[in-house]
Amino acid sequence: MTTLATLTVPHDPFTLAVRRHRRVFYALSLLALLLMGANLAIGSIDYSLGQVVSALLDPGATNDLGFIVWKIRLPRVLAAAMGGAYLAASGLLLQVYFRNPIVGPFILGISSGATVVVSIVMLTATGMQMAFATPFLTTFAGCIGAYAVMLIIVTVAARVRNGATLLIVGLMMGYLCGAVASILTALAEKGKIKGFVLWTMGSFSGFKWVEIGILFFFGGAILLSIYLLSKPLNAFLLGEDYAASMGVAIRRFRLFILLAASSLAGLVTSMAGPVAFVGLAVPHMARLSFGTSDNRVLVPGAALMGAAVTSLCDLIARMWLNPVELPLSAITAFFGAPIVIWLLLKRRGARL
Repeated sequence: MTTLATLTVPHDPFTLAVRRHRRVFYALSLLALLLMGANLAIGSIDYSLGQVVSALLDPGATNDLGFIVWKIRLPRVLAAAMGGAYLAASGLLLQVYFRNPIVGPFILGISSGATVVVSIVMLTATGMQMAFATPFLTTFAGCIGAYAVMLIIVTVAARVRNGATLLIVGLMMGYLCGAVASILTALAEKGKIKGFVLWTMGSFSGFKWVEIGILFFFGGAILLSIYLLSKPLNAFLLGEDYAASMGVAIRRFRLFILLAASSLAGLVTSMAGPVAFVGLAVPHMARLSFGTSDNRVLVPGAALMGAAVTSLCDLIARMWLNPVELPLSAITAFFGAPIVIWLLLKRRGARL
């Protein structure tokens, strides 16, 4: 007699994929929380987990522990997690838009564009003239610079379909922006140069709660909108003609992708400085971990992995040569550069 159990497919691919995605999400969530907790507890003065939890439950405490946790470490922990999530989401959008796995906000010069406009604000009299807009001024400046470079890249991409050429153009834009920033640095006052140089090294230290609010509400709204449009992103990934046949308004959707990617990259760069390779490497790490190209999974997955990776890099930057803090971009490069080299070799092997 045939039973229901014998008719059940024992290894349904869809069910197995869902289970795998859940396991990876749970593992990444736990890893991100552990790393955030480690960043709260470990520093020049180490605290136990119980002490950190008690401090978190008493935001009005005036003792040293309460001050360190609420004024110094917690803003930095939240900034690093959100910054990594936004950079990863920005890189994922750009890779979908250009259908090229070796693109990211840093490689395409978007972060460099944000850097050069922020340098104008920090190294010239512009910042003093518009001091009333601080801390929003550097945020707006970073986004404007990111938009400007993105516009140039898109204009070139419309005429040149070669991915390698597009990458070279992005690198050249990065060099040009770096040249402008170097000239401004040479002409700036010594007091301004120190702050700008420290900013260019990349760091999530010194964040204030008002800046955390900007990151959370502005960046969070963009990230949520990206997730809600995951299905059109999947259609766009299969080609513009296919996406149009599925009812996607191509021109408006392309504009949304570019504005969202540039806004996230510019927002993080303006506040934390240029952070390299997170937007390029983390989306690939997410694809490998989840085993899918479905953006309904990859958008939250890449954001969560970006938060974990950036939290880990921030912890290493703080503690590797304590009390000296290393540049964050130097640490992220150790994670991102090998992945980029591996992708280049893989693409070359595929052509052979």
